[in-house]
Amino acid sequence: MTQRLALQVFEQYQKARTHFVQTIAELATRPQNIETLQNAELSQAVVDAGAVPLLVLCIQEPEVPLKRIAASALSDIAKQSPELAQTVVDAGSIAHLAQMILNPDAKLKRQVFSALGQISKHSVDLAEMVVEAEIFPSVLTCLKDPDEYVKKNVATLIREIAKHTPELSQLIVNTGGVAAVIDYIGNSKSNVRLPGIMMLGYVAAHSENLAMAVIVSKGVTQLAICLSEEPEDHIKAASAWALGQIGRHTPEHARAVAVANVLPKLLSLYMQTGSSEDLQIKAKKALKNILQKCTYLPALDPLLHDAPPNVLKHVVGQYSKVLPHDTKARRLFVTSGGLKKIQEIKAEPGSVLQEYINGINNCYPEEIVRYYSPGYSDALLERVENYQPAL
Repeated sequence: MTQRLALQVFEQYQKARTHFVQTIAELATRPQNIETLQNAELSQAVVDAGAVPLLVLCIQEPEVPLKRIAASALSDIAKQSPELAQTVVDAGSIAHLAQMILNPDAKLKRQVFSALGQISKHSVDLAEMVVEAEIFPSVLTCLKDPDEYVKKNVATLIREIAKHTPELSQLIVNTGGVAAVIDYIGNSKSNVRLPGIMMLGYVAAHSENLAMAVIVSKGVTQLAICLSEEPEDHIKAASAWALGQIGRHTPEHARAVAVANVLPKLLSLYMQTGSSEDLQIKAKKALKNILQKCTYLPALDPLLHDAPPNVLKHVVGQYSKVLPHDTKARRLFVTSGGLKKIQEIKAEPGSVLQEYINGINNCYPEEIVRYYSPGYSDALLERVENYQPAL
């Protein structure tokens, strides 16, 4: 009798526990609660009711469906605000979530990585606490998971950590994280790629050395492929932004981006009337970032002939910096038609563009500049016609 009673109590506990977690999860996902979720009131109510420690207990239970629901609920709570994420962390969730990153169940891993990402996104301190659970390098193997949602949530987690500080980005680089994310981008398509693309941009933005780590791992090549291949503007925009973050540091960084033939593509996306406003803005900004450091003139040649005045200013500016100090480049600039093109540009007197043009023209003898100026050949022909040979 006592044994049967004990079993009944245990069964009631199991049912009540499952019902509790399912109710929390349903509350968090019902359409009528979306607005409430956005202002975090529902999540706060769940926290105030003392549910978070119970949810953390549930992710430690052996039943996988129960773990999934509990992890999902923790993720929904953590995403709302730094304060709610801190509550989830204070209940001891990170260690238990971290233990499940290599669990064979894909649906559970989706929720685990989502929860860790939602915790990490809010602040440096929270991201560091996730990192201190020693999720690297194990987490990187999940970038090759067959489940696309697992892969995307892992990449999102890495992005949320990398964005905060150079130190956190360096830790990811040291564990092979940049190379792993670049492989992941290469093996993914469309929106699954997006968090990886953004992660590379965040890493590169922090410092010259971190941007060089992205270059060395062939990140520029992969981002250039995304810029050309992806049909959706928001993914092209993210790729353009990331390339701009890599190329903006030094002439060496700019050259690494320029030799991937990225500049004409960025110009094309900026000028296309069908491009979204966000894509046009990001393509223009990336062009400006890269051009202001680019001293590799062969990459600038196509832009000299195609760029509109607001971009052309930056292109001509780079020529005016390099040509005075490079004899070979000056000769090539003439034979490639660059000097002729410069004479054809109609710049406002006294403008920055006109100053750059004057700087380039000062690198050449006056008669050479005159020879390539518009109308000079007509003037020569007129002189021929008017010339009276001495007989």
